[in-house]
Amino acid sequence: MSAPSSRATLIGLAAILCWSTSVGLFRSVAEHLGPVGGAASVFSLSALLVSLRFGLPKWSQLRAWNPVYVWGCGLIFVAYEIGLALSIGFASDRTQTLELGMINYLWPSLTVVLATALGLQRFRWGLVPGVLLAMLGIVMVLQGDGQFSIAGLWANVRSNPLAYGLAFAAALLWPCYSVLARLYGRGANALSLFLWGVSLCLWLHHAFSDEPAMHFTVPALLQLAALGGLTALGYSCWDYGIRHGDLTVMAVGSYFTPVLSALVGTVWLNVTPSWSFWQGVALVTLGSLICWYSTRERR
Repeated sequence: MSAPSSRATLIGLAAILCWSTSVGLFRSVAEHLGPVGGAASVFSLSALLVSLRFGLPKWSQLRAWNPVYVWGCGLIFVAYEIGLALSIGFASDRTQTLELGMINYLWPSLTVVLATALGLQRFRWGLVPGVLLAMLGIVMVLQGDGQFSIAGLWANVRSNPLAYGLAFAAALLWPCYSVLARLYGRGANALSLFLWGVSLCLWLHHAFSDEPAMHFTVPALLQLAALGGLTALGYSCWDYGIRHGDLTVMAVGSYFTPVLSALVGTVWLNVTPSWSFWQGVALVTLGSLICWYSTRERR
């Protein structure tokens, strides 16, 4: 195997910048086109662009690939993307959008936990404080600047159970996808097919929902083009990076996505989160880094 390329690593890290825009832009597109219609439009454009970049898998490839990857990972990927996109679209307001987006970033810690539980890596005690810090960070994000209480947290979640339920489900689904893809993917790449699956499911949902018709204004089209393009670019950069770059550097960089996402979201959505929110973001990021550090390969 050739040595990792610095250029490829930088290209892979560029994916993190692309994905950091997703929470803010998804909310903005949903405000223009509706939660379901907006998400369906974004994933249709992303699927088209990724298909142009990678192509669609051939039938012979699908038959050769492990069915757990094709069907299992495919269904999980579709469920994850729908859950994340709709949770942001169904947020009560823009401040809640940032909270829901941050719940998604439990996935790095949960991925390490799941990989350890399945024996893909050894258990180390550093996992315990790492996961607890990440969970505490989410608690701080949800509690706001008010005094901590279980009743207050529960009331916050009950104020919009669908959106919070989808966000927590997404945070659990992505670790499942990552671990199964690692176990059964073996170099397979059905990303374009998975994205078309997300698009199809969302359009079917939109067709049978009572969501009003979409009006494609110029701002809506510009934001749709930006988000669809950045989503496709992010996946393309990440794919190139994991094939030719330094995976360790990329893994560490990905754990700072919560901070970048929160910063971009606050600027784009023009909201001012509480001090407790930023403390929670820092704890989620720190917890993820501790999980990674405690389970990294020793040389």
